[in-house]
Amino acid sequence: MSKTFDELTSVMARLRAPGGCPWDAEQTYASLSQYLLEECYETFDAIQEADATGDTTNLREELGDVLLQVVFHSTIAAEKGDFTINEVTEGVTEKLILRHPHVFGEAELKTAHDVLSNWDELKKAQQKASGKIEKPKESILEDVPVHFPALLEGQKLTKKAAKVKFDWENVGQIFDKLTEETDELKSAIETGENIEEEIGDLLFVVVNLARKLDVDAETALKRTNRKFRQRFKFIEQNLKENGKTLEDSNLEEMDALWNKAKSSESRL
Repeated sequence: MSKTFDELTSVMARLRAPGGCPWDAEQTYASLSQYLLEECYETFDAIQEADATGDTTNLREELGDVLLQVVFHSTIAAEKGDFTINEVTEGVTEKLILRHPHVFGEAELKTAHDVLSNWDELKKAQQKASGKIEKPKESILEDVPVHFPALLEGQKLTKKAAKVKFDWENVGQIFDKLTEETDELKSAIETGENIEEEIGDLLFVVVNLARKLDVDAETALKRTNRKFRQRFKFIEQNLKENGKTLEDSNLEEMDALWNKAKSSESRL
């Protein structure tokens, strides 16, 4: 390991040791799980920011926070005799080498699609060879964690189904389905029944469209959310410069400022 990494693991061990930090010492796998999830989301946001601005300062910091969670869990594991940080790094290194036979072996894989297909086959073979006992599954969809964010879960579920050819043949068919689901939602709104279900169906089709077009739905919506934040902030700032608040304004005025913000983006 590098000097800085070894220092990080030593600091973490010191915090957990007698005479260290009371809070750090009482943490468990379970108590830290939420922090790991939060740090991953914050890193996701930092990636979007870096992609949009070119500034990777926050990304570097957030990746450090994720690494801290890995080291924290591994330190607890070492204390319990479960595993060590060295076993974690050795395991992932071995996995990378074994699953890239086109780089470290003689296999010939020309495209990213070929690599991903081969990855899945190698994963199954390695799990079998390791003697890892898998729980019997009633569905191939059980591989997709139920606690994923909804957009990510939807994309993973339909990707799994598509691998066994349960999928639309082309994008045009998905647009037809979008029209169908939109009409069903309109009918639900008119009757006041099943509105939530129909909105869910419509979103699910959009997620499928994103997958079919090789677009990550979670990332796409995150970017749109960020764009909305920026444009709405532009509205607030312009109103403030003119001595007005959101409450003092009307939709027509805010919409004009929205279009101004949108226009200024297109000129960048």
